[in-house]
Amino acid sequence: MKAMLQDIGYGRLENEFRDMKPDNRSVVICFRDNKVVIHRDKNDALYLPSYTQCVQWAQENEWKSWNETSYQYVFRLMDTDYFIWMGESGEVSDPDFCYETVRELRQTVSKHICFAVMTAWHLFVWYQNNRFCGRCGMPTVHDNKERMMRCPECGNMIFPKIAPAVIIAVTDGDRILMSKYAGRAYTRYALLAGFVEIGETAEQTVQREVMEEVGLRVKNVRYYKTQPWGIESDLLLGYFCDLDGDDTIHLDRNELALAEWYPRDAMPVKDDGISLTREMMRIFSEGKEPKV
Repeated sequence: MKAMLQDIGYGRLENEFRDMKPDNRSVVICFRDNKVVIHRDKNDALYLPSYTQCVQWAQENEWKSWNETSYQYVFRLMDTDYFIWMGESGEVSDPDFCYETVRELRQTVSKHICFAVMTAWHLFVWYQNNRFCGRCGMPTVHDNKERMMRCPECGNMIFPKIAPAVIIAVTDGDRILMSKYAGRAYTRYALLAGFVEIGETAEQTVQREVMEEVGLRVKNVRYYKTQPWGIESDLLLGYFCDLDGDDTIHLDRNELALAEWYPRDAMPVKDDGISLTREMMRIFSEGKEPKV
């Protein structure tokens, strides 16, 4: 089985919070708008800048609000400490580095770098959205014991937002339902998906989303696997389910551009080694989906 982004291996990712500062061995992930500073070599391998490089660039190019406290710890990955540059980064002085869009940083040569950037982006957006307390409006500060923003005025505690969402493989014997989103930049084939709403289980979400998006009833909802998806601050929950009754598709065109049944041996996509969606497609094409 192919390894996915998050399949780094037990002990190689230490994601508990540490109250620490970067040193010359640390890596820093720098964002500007929705782009990240990255170096891509001729073999398509990805590299992130070191703390030393970031300090140099910030000083030379007068990055806004730069100081020695402009970095926030993310995690330790494969014995390297990763940090986020907390302001908006500016120009870089090394021609080997450039800005690339976070959403398009999907490749298999440097999966651990893709995972690090996606997770850092998840945290960066959360930090930016919680600089002030939603209860009393006062500035928040980072707790020194755990990954949490705290309001020193009213004591409000704010933890990272993680949104549960389901990825749904609807099957009918040797057929699977594949779709394309409407009005999104991502135009490739996908499986049905949706966010878990308040008061419902993930299994109920599967049934509701299928009915809402394609007008089908399903049964035998069964869990497959999860994947953290930092680009959207999601935790993806993969499920397979079986068609229950009529297979006529009634498309919600606000959500989907199309939805079609494909036989197991003629699916138009392959596993990219990155997304849970593509892995589930491959599992079905190989006849290895979880059975009832």
